[in-house]
Amino acid sequence: MESTGEMVSLPVLLESNYRASTIPYRFPSDNPKKPTPTELSWINLFSNSIPSFRKRAESDDTVSDAPAKAEKFAQRYTEILEDLKKDPESHGGPPDCILLCQLREQVLREVGFRDIFKKVKDEENAKAISLFEDVVRLNDAIQDEAERVENLIRGIFAGNIFDLGSAQLAELFAKDGMSFQASCQNLVPRPWVIDDLDKFISKWGRRSWKKAVIFVDNSGADVILGILPFARELLRHGVQ
Repeated sequence: MESTGEMVSLPVLLESNYRASTIPYRFPSDNPKKPTPTELSWINLFSNSIPSFRKRAESDDTVSDAPAKAEKFAQRYTEILEDLKKDPESHGGPPDCILLCQLREQVLREVGFRDIFKKVKDEENAKAISLFEDVVRLNDAIQDEAERVENLIRGIFAGNIFDLGSAQLAELFAKDGMSFQASCQNLVPRPWVIDDLDKFISKWGRRSWKKAVIFVDNSGADVILGILPFARELLRHGVQ
């Protein structure tokens, strides 16, 4: 059951001037009536994902007349993206990844879909849960604390690599299933593009936190195999 209460911003994030997106989509000097190259690249990325989302929607057996509604979604969302190419301030723009996701979800719900990935989420959850015990056992077997923390962080990255919002990865899941171990092995070597791991491990060793709030996805390997083992380690250190 969904809450009917009013949504409010988390005070901690307000105080830190947190922005959910740090990609520089546009600058003050950019023409507000013309999409920037970065905005266009993201619009095209979402446009390329439409066939995959339409196919997924067509197979939603919880929705009556799903194929027709899926086609309606594809047409409507395509129109919105074309509008944004002509006028980036249309539909609540200028566009960024968050807005493009919100508009896509809005159109899906307007035509009658609630969660077109419900079935694949259930499948992914089942596979992830079957691997959870081994992932936790592997982490617990690492005696060196710094090495164990790094392994937990790598697990978060590996889980998050699998993103059903990506058309290519969604198709890969449908074809080959999910391999968490493969995701861990395929991580790029350090140093990463943004790499504060050594600083984080140093702070971890000083037991710097009393409480923690973790924002997670609503299903999948990223939360079950990435975040839950990490949260478990926080609990073992007395963090609420």
